[in-house]
Amino acid sequence: MRHSRTFGASILLLLSAGLLVGGPATAQAACGLQSADNRIKHVVHIQFDNVHLRRDNPNVPSDLEQMPNLLNFMQNNGVVSGNHHTPLISHTATDILTVLTGAYGDRMGVPVANSYGFFRNDGSVGFSSSFLYWTALSADGKPELVNENGKTFPAPWAPFTRAGCDVGAFSIANMEFESLPADVRTVFGVGSPEDVAVSAALALPRTPANAPARQAPNTDYLGIAVHCAPDSQLCNNGHARADALPDEPGGYAGFKALFGNVNVAPALCTAAPAGCDGSGNVKDTDGAVIADAYGRPGFPNVFSPTAKQSLGYAATMLEAGIPVVYVYLADGHDRNPVPLDPATNLPGPAHAFGAGEAEYVAQLKTYDIAFGKFFARLAAHGITKDNTLFVVTADENDHFVGGAPSPANCDGIHLPCTYAKIGEISTFLDRLLLTQRGNTTPFDIHFDDAPTFYIHGNPAPTDALTRTMEHDVDALQVTNPITGRVEKLNAFLADRAEMGLLHMITSNPARSPSFTMFGNPDYFNTTSSASTGQGKDCSQAPACVSEPPGFAWNHGDVQKDITRTWMGMVGPGVNRFGRNDDVFSDHTDLRPTMIALAGLKDDYTHDGRVLIEFLDDRAVPRALRRNENFLELAQAYKQLNAPLGSVGLNSLRYANRSILSDDTAYGKFLAKIADITGQRDALAAEIKLLLDAAAFGNQPINERQEDQLVRRARAIIDVVADLAHDHRDDGRH
Repeated sequence: MRHSRTFGASILLLLSAGLLVGGPATAQAACGLQSADNRIKHVVHIQFDNVHLRRDNPNVPSDLEQMPNLLNFMQNNGVVSGNHHTPLISHTATDILTVLTGAYGDRMGVPVANSYGFFRNDGSVGFSSSFLYWTALSADGKPELVNENGKTFPAPWAPFTRAGCDVGAFSIANMEFESLPADVRTVFGVGSPEDVAVSAALALPRTPANAPARQAPNTDYLGIAVHCAPDSQLCNNGHARADALPDEPGGYAGFKALFGNVNVAPALCTAAPAGCDGSGNVKDTDGAVIADAYGRPGFPNVFSPTAKQSLGYAATMLEAGIPVVYVYLADGHDRNPVPLDPATNLPGPAHAFGAGEAEYVAQLKTYDIAFGKFFARLAAHGITKDNTLFVVTADENDHFVGGAPSPANCDGIHLPCTYAKIGEISTFLDRLLLTQRGNTTPFDIHFDDAPTFYIHGNPAPTDALTRTMEHDVDALQVTNPITGRVEKLNAFLADRAEMGLLHMITSNPARSPSFTMFGNPDYFNTTSSASTGQGKDCSQAPACVSEPPGFAWNHGDVQKDITRTWMGMVGPGVNRFGRNDDVFSDHTDLRPTMIALAGLKDDYTHDGRVLIEFLDDRAVPRALRRNENFLELAQAYKQLNAPLGSVGLNSLRYANRSILSDDTAYGKFLAKIADITGQRDALAAEIKLLLDAAAFGNQPINERQEDQLVRRARAIIDVVADLAHDHRDDGRH
């Protein structure tokens, strides 16, 4: 660290004692959070990308261990759990949207990320980004965040703004502009002055000289928004636009928002000039203006912001009187920001670090320093653990792909690590299928280590094209360039029936993949193009299996080192448990827990549940206090309904075995899994209504209800566990 743990500890003491004082901006006065004893005045949600609590190398301190200003703050003042899980697939957009909504992808519309395929009416395949503004239409013509009723899923800021609280967003998924010019058109309108200016800049020829001008719209409009409460002074200006949520339950009229730094910064710098320079530009935690790679003030690095940038903007939002702030930070495993390539005047190629490399350790030092300064700034404005709810998590963990470090005893801190082999292994699945199986069926995939397959023509699951493709994909073998071992690419196949159980099938059938391959986590799977040998077998260049060095941290898959991540909570109502891994939770649980502590309510039933094990009884409704009935039902519910719970994992084993069996066994599986999914869905719906009613309607769960529902849940859990280990019907005994 550039500064000692003593400095970090001193900041924590100041936060705990409330010795750094100063009044938060008066704009917070109208915010009507309804927490127990009215203690929560601010909510700060910090979302990491691929930052690890666990050690990737037993000798090298983990990412969080190298950020003691954050880790100590959470462990000394609240709770940190390393038994927290992602949904499936475990990938950035899906994971963050699950955290924001408390709903799985089948209900909020994006179970495949960071882009997803869809079938057109003629059976061809199109793709859409998973990153679009909340109310945008997907390329498939449906709402991007399509809910179970075909409408846009309710927005996470609405309960706060309805309560009179402004909500700030910096780089968090889909709460601000993500893609241009599409999102400008969604909000400002096609042909608006903003659309004309943005489109003209983006249409400039791609030359080194034009690179800064082409980047300018991204810097001005992407990644930053403020959703305002009625009568908010921040939106009482010409920069604000209507915050339209036409599908919001109960209506959402009369609200405004600020979109993009070009509109947000003037309001922030008027309300909190100390967070800005003399020209009205927001500063990072080091006091430098937050700017893009060309020095233009505004949103930096196109969704790879560093800690000092994200936390600096968040601090200025809080100091300006915005009581609820969502912020995203890039991971520490990749070089951020990526420097400009002198030849192209564009950001150069990506560069990944192995655990303990000198630059990796140095980068995490900057993160730790940024958190120290962030907490100090907040404390100086009276924003502390005593009046602020902090919720912190990472979208997913990821799996390192590379050889062993050198020297073997390196720890990164005193002895840097180096890696001769580093980089996820890239494949061309279409060329491998042609070479090894002679399969020329046209298909597309979502590029990933867990690719979703879209077979052209959209054949049924029982169609010979689908069945042959599944078996051929499972048969693929490659030689690992790191180890030299011959190994399979497939770990588990999931057909549409299994994806339905795993909450991966939305209300729009066009988005349903033919199947998903949860793969070997060392591999990142793609298909070829004309420049990479499309239609050629693997005897021809370029190689069908290679190890490019740009990326080394793989995610999307089902393995524990990817799907088991962490979360932390600090603030009024959160018990000081320190590190506690006793409770199984997943991303759907964070939203209801946060909303319950804040004393608010969403307009829908969550897929998650309030994590009362970590909360003070006085901070929750009476229906949740020392309620063993709620607790036992909630814990059984998670094993029943969570993709990484018992039913999810065991059904995936059963599905993979059945898909790879003969047609008779597969037919039996389809009937069985449909029955199980129907029973599970009905029971889960029954349980989560009770859990939400207890948490948000103060309706206690009685012992009779709990006993009956838990017995039914355990019966399904046991049936699926038995099927996972019963080979009598797989056609291969």
